[in-house]
Amino acid sequence: MLCLSVNSASLTACEDALLPAPQNITILSTNMKHFLTWSPVIIQGETVRYSVEFQGEYEREYANESWIPICECSLITATVCNITEDISATVAYNLRVRANVGARRSEWGALKGFFNRITTSLTPPLMKVIADGYHLLVELEDMGPAFQFCVLYWKKGQESRVKVSSVVHLDTMEAGPDYCVKAQTYVEAINRSSSFSQTQCVRAQGGTSMWLVTALISSAGFAVAALTLPFLTWKTSKIFQYSCCPIAVLPDTLPPTQLILCGSEEAEQCDLMVRVMPSEEVLRMWFQETL
Repeated sequence: MLCLSVNSASLTACEDALLPAPQNITILSTNMKHFLTWSPVIIQGETVRYSVEFQGEYEREYANESWIPICECSLITATVCNITEDISATVAYNLRVRANVGARRSEWGALKGFFNRITTSLTPPLMKVIADGYHLLVELEDMGPAFQFCVLYWKKGQESRVKVSSVVHLDTMEAGPDYCVKAQTYVEAINRSSSFSQTQCVRAQGGTSMWLVTALISSAGFAVAALTLPFLTWKTSKIFQYSCCPIAVLPDTLPPTQLILCGSEEAEQCDLMVRVMPSEEVLRMWFQETL
């Protein structure tokens, strides 16, 4: 657009101060991350900068339809603005963009219609299923604090027996069958879930051979226990017997017999049965018997 200036000498054309407004303003929203984009304004030989503002439900109804600048997107050269932090409620938002070159500005280019974060596109989480021995593990990508996960897993061939879990260690597997896992995201703030990821199946590492090795080791352990237990029992009883009633051998001057040293309760009985005599008396009695 041109403005015409007339004087007595000539007709002069002067350039309008307004710049073209940004066009094709759209929002790309995936997994609760929102980006406003627009087509660049081309001014030959000039660097065009852009400013973005938003208007929420509160500003429309309670703040005289005011607009709030997005500080991170003030006088930027890029044609994209991350508006995730500013779209903090599940309500309808207006958004607009303006071009700037020095002191010149454009009209505001506005988003057609409203944007509500409930329309964000939710994708299944990236998932890795691991068989660690007989433990079924799953690794899920970190999608931010707003996201929760619903994990379904089952033994292959028993799809009706599906379990729901949100922990990393899902289950202890049996040898032989495959275990299958799939997951979806859930965002409580908008009460929506994504579709399920592709199913991934794994099998316990080692298979049947590991169970066979375990069974053989267990059998060997029982056999060793069965052989050694009677011996240990007999040995323990002997140790207990000798510790309570040790055997003492009489001196050579006494007849070849054994004296059992008993406890205090049996000492009197032992004294009645055995009498120890001096060696001189033993010799005298022997001579009397031989004569």
